[in-house]
Amino acid sequence: MQYVDVACRLLLLTTFALALASKVTSRTAWREFVESVRAMGVARGAAARPVAVAAAVAEALVVVLAAIPLPWAGTAAFVLAAGLLACLTVAVVRVVRRGAAVSCRCFGASTTPMGVQHVVRNLVLLAVALLGLAGASAPQPADLALAAVVGVFGAIAGLLMSRWDDLTALLRG
Repeated sequence: MQYVDVACRLLLLTTFALALASKVTSRTAWREFVESVRAMGVARGAAARPVAVAAAVAEALVVVLAAIPLPWAGTAAFVLAAGLLACLTVAVVRVVRRGAAVSCRCFGASTTPMGVQHVVRNLVLLAVALLGLAGASAPQPADLALAAVVGVFGAIAGLLMSRWDDLTALLRG
């Protein structure tokens, strides 16, 4: 199970780091993210900015905690990621059920409206967080080379998760 912990940490670390970076690297990106929080109906008016800040801080904490190679940090990262992903999934489901055309700003300037594919992505990430939580209590990996391979696999999977819109568009043809 220790290798599950490593793979899940790196997948979530990569995914959340890319998501955070896409929101905070420019004023325009941040403004668009805050507006998407408002358009999703998560928070109205001036409350959208503090909710967006809270989401960004939570993403940053997942990244930092996942990077600390201690069991308690992994547990905390997985619990925080699972909670954040559960909230985000509920918000996206509400948008999809309303039929609102709200652009997904999870990974930057995408103009793809939120849809079932975003619910699926969030559920996959939620499953990764829960799987990682199950493996977080295991002792540290004995074979560092295998841990490195598993970590690279997790990071690549995280990169793929950040390109979910593109991947689903390719599969649709």
